[in-house]
Amino acid sequence: MMTTTLLTLAGTNAAMAHVKWFCAYDLVGAPRGLDEVLCADFEKLVGLSVLALLVGGLLEGTVLGAALIRSLDRTTAWARANTELMFRAVLGAFFVALWTLGGVILTPELKTANTALPWFQLAIATGFLWRRTMPLTALGIVVLFATAVAEYGAFHLADYPIFLGLAGYCALTGLGRALPGNVRPLDLVRYTAAVTLMWASVEKWAYPQWSYPLFIEHPAMTLGFTGEFFMKAAGAVEFALAFALVCTPLVRRVAAILLAATFVTAIFEFGKIDAIGHAPIIVAMVAIAADNATAPYRLRSLALTPVGFGAALAAFIGLYYGAHALLQGSTVL
Repeated sequence: MMTTTLLTLAGTNAAMAHVKWFCAYDLVGAPRGLDEVLCADFEKLVGLSVLALLVGGLLEGTVLGAALIRSLDRTTAWARANTELMFRAVLGAFFVALWTLGGVILTPELKTANTALPWFQLAIATGFLWRRTMPLTALGIVVLFATAVAEYGAFHLADYPIFLGLAGYCALTGLGRALPGNVRPLDLVRYTAAVTLMWASVEKWAYPQWSYPLFIEHPAMTLGFTGEFFMKAAGAVEFALAFALVCTPLVRRVAAILLAATFVTAIFEFGKIDAIGHAPIIVAMVAIAADNATAPYRLRSLALTPVGFGAALAAFIGLYYGAHALLQGSTVL
């Protein structure tokens, strides 16, 4: 029963809109206590997540896994050959949309009265027209991110490290370089997307009540479950898929497809604001799904998946609650 529930959630309302764009939120208020988060349901959901990752990893080393990779290579050939073009087109359109909206910094809930910022975002959009100006767009994104940190604080902007990854992608692509250790520009996007989504997962557990108004407006979202359980399950699915982005090639490509599908599905439910806000991460997921970089298959590494997942889970929960206590002043742990 629990497995069916998790898979149903993965296919539907892990596609929920980013709650801060549509509902009131209070980052100063204390998050749910860890004794409420780390309950029996949470443990079962974590166990199912680990099992799903292990099954995916085992499948990758089989004939069926190899066939799936070949099929993915064929169906994503265009996206792979035009990854840079996709990023430039979508990110350019994203910054034009921000200019059109006006009064926001990078994402819909980061409001600003600075009338110069929309024009600055239009200038960033212009920089995507040529590869040689992409390092300047990267600098512009970093400036916007720093401006948002100054206005909203580091804890709030911990939701969005993917923008720094996208800035890194633009800079490295424009300069034709990779990071030390042969970390490609797309790898940088993949890692920061994983961090972004894992952090967002913990927020679903820490503040499930923020989403309750959405459940009143869209009652079918919860599939008949309580809002509390649904948010635990949605967070577990999102965390597992985010962790999968740093796993082996087939696992991360399938995770990227599922994430892209859920974000696109949310647009039909929540409209234009959701489409604009999620555009950068959707194009990132499409690019990751198309990426055919290979890695040696090692069963020994797969056996460490539960350890890695557990370490990541503990680290992100600890970081979220620790950072909230340090930066926002909460005392509930």
